[in-house]
Amino acid sequence: MSKTDPTDDTTDEEQAACDSCPHEDENEGWMPSIFTAEWRSIPRRRYAQALATVGGLTAVGSLAAPVASLTNVFEQEYTGPIYSQGVHLVDGDGNRVTVDALDYGEGMTVYPATHPGIAKAPTVLVRYKESQYGGETRMDSVVDGYAAYSKVCTHAGCMVGSADENPLVCPCHFGKYDPTQGAAVVSGPPPRPLPQLPITQNDNGELIAIGDFEGPVGAGGE
Repeated sequence: MSKTDPTDDTTDEEQAACDSCPHEDENEGWMPSIFTAEWRSIPRRRYAQALATVGGLTAVGSLAAPVASLTNVFEQEYTGPIYSQGVHLVDGDGNRVTVDALDYGEGMTVYPATHPGIAKAPTVLVRYKESQYGGETRMDSVVDGYAAYSKVCTHAGCMVGSADENPLVCPCHFGKYDPTQGAAVVSGPPPRPLPQLPITQNDNGELIAIGDFEGPVGAGGE
C-alpha cells in the first residue's frame, strides 16, 4: 500500500474512491454524505476528528438543560404573601408534615399547601434540640425543635442545597447559612440570612404557618 504524497494521509484505495467522486467544478456546492460511499473518501484521521467534534458538541448540548434550569431559578420572584395563618406545610408529594417527620439533626424541603411545588415558596425545614438554637433564631417561630427558612438564596436566588446539612450550602456561589443561628450567613457572598418562617403545630400534630416569611425572600431586599 503506497502513498503518492508523503504529506498526504490518503491511501491509493482512498484516492481512487475520491477520483470517482464529483468535484466542485462539476457539481458546485456538493458535499459528501455519511449515507453514501463518498464518505469513505475522507481520510481516516479526518473522519476520527469529525466524530470527535460531533461527540464534543453533543456533550455541550447535554449541559444546556441543566444550565437553562439554573437560569430559571435566578428569574424566580416571590410575590407573597403565600404563607399565612393556618397554611399547612407539605412535602413534595403534597402530604402534610407532622411533628414526627424528622429526627434531630435532619431536614427536608417543604412547601405551603396552597402552592405546592418548587416554583412557589420552597422552604427548608430543620429540626434540632431547642438548646442548640441561638443567634438570630426567632424562638417564638420554633416548635418542638422545628425551624423553617426560605430555601431561596439571598445572593442570586438559587436554591440552597440539602436541608439535612449544617451549614446549608448554596451550590451556585457557595454561600453558607447556619440553620441553628437564624440561618445566619457564615461564609460566601449572601448579604443577609435566609428569612425565617413562623410555624407552630395544630391539634393533630401537623406543622402549620402562623404568618409569612419574616423578611424579603431571595435576592434583593435589605
